[in-house]
Amino acid sequence: MTALRFGYGTNGLGDHRLDEALEVIAGLGYTGVALTLDRGHLDPYTPDLSRRLARTRRRLTALGLGVVVETGGRYVLDPWRKHSPTLVDREPEGRARRLGFLRRAAGIAADLEAEALSFWSGTPEPGMSHDEAFRHLAEGCAAVVETAGLVGVRLGFEPEPGMLVADLDGYERLRETLGNPEAFGLTLDIGHCQCLEPFPPAECVRRAAPWLVNVQIEDMRRGVHEHLEFGQGEIDFPPVLAALTEIGYRGLVSVELPRHGHSGPRTAARSLDALRAASAHPWTADAVQRVRADPRSLTTLFPVAARHTGAEAGEAVRAQLLGALPGSAPERAAALEELYRHGDTAERLAVLRALPLLDQEGAVGPAALPLIADALRTNDARLVTAAVGPYAARYLDQPAWRQAVLKCVFMNIPLYAVAGLARRTDPELVRMFAAFAAERTAAGRPVPDDLLTQLDLHDTGEHHAHL
Repeated sequence: MTALRFGYGTNGLGDHRLDEALEVIAGLGYTGVALTLDRGHLDPYTPDLSRRLARTRRRLTALGLGVVVETGGRYVLDPWRKHSPTLVDREPEGRARRLGFLRRAAGIAADLEAEALSFWSGTPEPGMSHDEAFRHLAEGCAAVVETAGLVGVRLGFEPEPGMLVADLDGYERLRETLGNPEAFGLTLDIGHCQCLEPFPPAECVRRAAPWLVNVQIEDMRRGVHEHLEFGQGEIDFPPVLAALTEIGYRGLVSVELPRHGHSGPRTAARSLDALRAASAHPWTADAVQRVRADPRSLTTLFPVAARHTGAEAGEAVRAQLLGALPGSAPERAAALEELYRHGDTAERLAVLRALPLLDQEGAVGPAALPLIADALRTNDARLVTAAVGPYAARYLDQPAWRQAVLKCVFMNIPLYAVAGLARRTDPELVRMFAAFAAERTAAGRPVPDDLLTQLDLHDTGEHHAHL
């Protein structure tokens, strides 16, 4: 059975810088991100767009995050009117601006190697007939399909409550009007299904199966288009997630909570817990209960998790088991150390990668630093990469953290995998980078691109004099 891949939308972390939003998403255990193009995170009209895209692509790869590109930024094209202009504007100039943006977004998605590009129809202006608006939309979508074909991007058209195309019936009509192009896939928002579709969300998933390339998920109530945290609406999620598994869906299932940036990391953590619980293998649900009742059972359940639930889901299941551990910070840290010391590489990786999730509100504290130190002493790139995650960025002292970063350089581990690099880099680390670059250059050996990028970011006019 294929494990579902959960992502989180950057529009739910609007108060974070993009690098740090990605750090939070990956650090909590998500395996994907729905990246909204906007001025705050990735401005599609920034003068240094190519450079930003290359850096973001490397960051996504280093963090192991799949990506879909979302085009729902509120004021990307007009600082006064939200989500305007659209493909159904009365004025051709407005439609042309939206089309230009979507074509640009397709190129961005291609550069990021995105799994899909999501977009929607827009709302007709007062007095515009449905047929006129639909004609404009079909013309615009045909042009987007053509561009997507040229750059090799899959489109995910999203029915949106209140817009011209609001439901699956509207999507199917539009798809038929376009001639059923292969590139014109579907973004299905599970909350929207609850809001207005006549069938339960699980049935909507099965109906959407032939075209589904992207899934957004949150809770919602019937007839009310308000994105809610899981458990605050009316959706029964286990059947929905079971239906996605049943149809063999392999794309991202991304949490869509754009109004929760004020509590972003906590909301993202709760959301992942809810999704994992709702999609849990029966063995996992039973094992979590056993750990809560008897923490000692973790020592026998943790090693066999992948055997019972499949290798693909093993790490996520182990994170759930660790999250079920009761007790004080020292007690939890002691349990983590025992699992790490007696575990194989996969088990050690699961412990290291779960630390940011477990340490919310300081629930572990610096007590797990010995595990980080042990991983950093190895020559296993996987363990070292896991060790320089958000937990190390939070608790390692500056000299130890600098040495950890430099070890990544020596081992050719991408610096884009290092959590907190931008906020913790200091002049001494820049000096260490420059010395390493000078040594490589003197030996006639190439300097890693990501190290040169760091030198460029902190350039004072001295660091490249020798290159």
